[in-house]
Amino acid sequence: MTQATKKSVGNQRTASKQARRKQLIAATLKCISKRGIGATTLSDVAREAGLSQGIINLHFKSKDNLLNETLRFLAEEYKQQFYKTLEKSGPDAADKLMALMTMDLKPSVCDRQKLAVWFAFWGEVKSMPTYRKICNDYDAAYDVAVNEICAEIIREGRYKNIDATTVTEALSSLTNGLWLSCLIAPDRWNRTVAMETVISYLQALFPKHFDT
Repeated sequence: MTQATKKSVGNQRTASKQARRKQLIAATLKCISKRGIGATTLSDVAREAGLSQGIINLHFKSKDNLLNETLRFLAEEYKQQFYKTLEKSGPDAADKLMALMTMDLKPSVCDRQKLAVWFAFWGEVKSMPTYRKICNDYDAAYDVAVNEICAEIIREGRYKNIDATTVTEALSSLTNGLWLSCLIAPDRWNRTVAMETVISYLQALFPKHFDT
């Protein structure tokens, strides 16, 4: 076997391993969204993926590792979309903030299956340090970026008695509340109304940047 052939085979094996891990993580997402974390077993995941439980053990070694990687996958997916949105948004701070708030309510983010899994993990962070660290890292990156944007808007508009950190926390809480409403009351939840709620808040805070 030539060196080029060995490299090709190695690349194929790596790609196959990555594809299998993604397949198992996708199955885990479905199981958690249906059953929750505690009730989800490796056999459930294997059945959902159409694979043997031995394959899960081969790639993840344990249920804990599988769950950790599933949470990391979700966090990384959101992080990539977050920064991609920032890159594609307009140059102004107000444009960037509106783009991020809009992103949070898009179907690719505000998806009931993903939300069910996010909230399932968030419910376990007090007792699971690994989950807490992954979530805290994601929250910190979000807070830093949004805080900087809000601080720039405040400086530009010379807004008085408005703190960027407080606004960032409020926007995060507002988004989390809208996500929870989408998850638990889908029949009453409306994406357009949710976006109007966010815009109304931004207009009240920053009237010079968000026209009424």
